[in-house]
Amino acid sequence: MTLSSPRFTVPLPRFERSSVVIEPPSPRPGAWVGAPSALLAGTEIYLAYRVRLPLGEGRGIANVIAKSTDGVTFTPVTEVTKARFGAESLERPALVRTPEGRWRLYVSAATPHTKHWRVDLLEADDPADLAEAPIRTVLPGDDRFGVKDPVVLHDGDRWHLWASVHPLEPAEQADRMTTQYATSPGGVAWTWQGTALSGRPGLWDARGVRVTSVQTYGDDLIASYDGRATAEENWEERTGFAYGHRGPSGLFAPFTANGHAPIASPHPPGGLRYLTVVALPDGGQRLYYETTRSDGAHELRTETR
Repeated sequence: MTLSSPRFTVPLPRFERSSVVIEPPSPRPGAWVGAPSALLAGTEIYLAYRVRLPLGEGRGIANVIAKSTDGVTFTPVTEVTKARFGAESLERPALVRTPEGRWRLYVSAATPHTKHWRVDLLEADDPADLAEAPIRTVLPGDDRFGVKDPVVLHDGDRWHLWASVHPLEPAEQADRMTTQYATSPGGVAWTWQGTALSGRPGLWDARGVRVTSVQTYGDDLIASYDGRATAEENWEERTGFAYGHRGPSGLFAPFTANGHAPIASPHPPGGLRYLTVVALPDGGQRLYYETTRSDGAHELRTETR
């Protein structure tokens, strides 16, 4: 199954063609593994993901980095725990390499006893050294908004970032989210450029949207995103796609949702989220995503298209 635009065709994930990459920490609701970020380095795929326990038992306890030669069987390289960041929970990391070959891990960290999130940065010459790298806060948020789940892209001229932004007031509606767009000359100090994607009233993504991957095709973009219609669907988002393009200034314009029905797990309540895409040397793509199992746990799955 594919999704077509006037310029390119985008593969959609199909649960029945996928296989499990990482199992959850236990077979029960709230025990999750996923929120992946992946990249190809030489002949190996590096995968960063979040490990989570249920509420009251630790929530997002760690971000793990692992590597694989076949994209399915992974060997752990290192991990960072929430204690190192003084965080109540960790969420989706973003793993990237700089043009100079250095490794960066952008970490989403929750401020204890609040709804606030920030993004910290670790950088090292080797991914195994990221766990001991100095911590720099690069997206602090503020007393009005929390920031998390970045997607980071370098296009040769500048760095681009799309992040999930949550209003903190009123607290009972802090699950709402939009995706905001930022740019940077070096990937450390960021300038916000505006809203990249918002929910659509009355549709499956009305409550909030989170861009999870961005692929470029010249000046065109295709983004995967997950979203929800209600607060009750928090943590069980489904996946859609949106289109964008580069403007004359070199900045990317806001995305437009394509209108396709969302993609979901076959297991209720249907969560399929944090889709990320790795371009393969043969022209294919390998997809990674977090999805709901029949026992309520979430697992990390992959497929090629």
